Amino acid sequence: MDFILEGAGLFIYPLGLCSLIAVYIIVERILALRNGRIISKKAMRALISGDILKIEVSEKTLAGRIVKFSREEHPDQEALKAFAELEITRLEKGMFLLDVVISAAPLLGLLGTVAGLVTVFASADGVLPSPELISRGVGLALSTTILGLSIAIPAILGNSFLNRRIDKICARINICVERLIDLQNRSDKTK
Repeated sequence: MDFILEGAGLFIYPLGLCSLIAVYIIVERILALRNGRIISKKAMRALISGDILKIEVSEKTLAGRIVKFSREEHPDQEALKAFAELEITRLEKGMFLLDVVISAAPLLGLLGTVAGLVTVFASADGVLPSPELISRGVGLALSTTILGLSIAIPAILGNSFLNRRIDKICARINICVERLIDLQNRSDKTK
């Protein structure tokens, strides 16, 4: 493994940055998208039973912020749905950086490959490069390619997992909003 890191030359720094960003975003989003951060079990039971407008909900959860907005502002259906969409966009925080890493890491690897091959084949006045120069250039070419791909592939997997998780949460929140609208309509009719 050391020969790969040493062989990457200066390209190790941007590739390392890509790796750190990918790991940070994936771990942070996995923690942020836990069920308890979206809707608490107590709030889910209250939503199902129809008591969500009566109980206290945590503002730390996405559903709690939507319920609080509904209680305090008494919005119409469209305003409540718009607020829910705004809250849902918060689920995608930082995901664009993961997309950048997925694109940039293989391209940095390719750039390192080209730089390594240029080192090998750029000879002054037709003089053949030394075996050491050939070895260093090929090492740079292969090392950066390996690193770029080994950063991008797990980032793609993490991105797919997170996007699927966000899609499921969006569906759940949309159902919660529809239930909340239904409960509001019922309470307005009883007044």
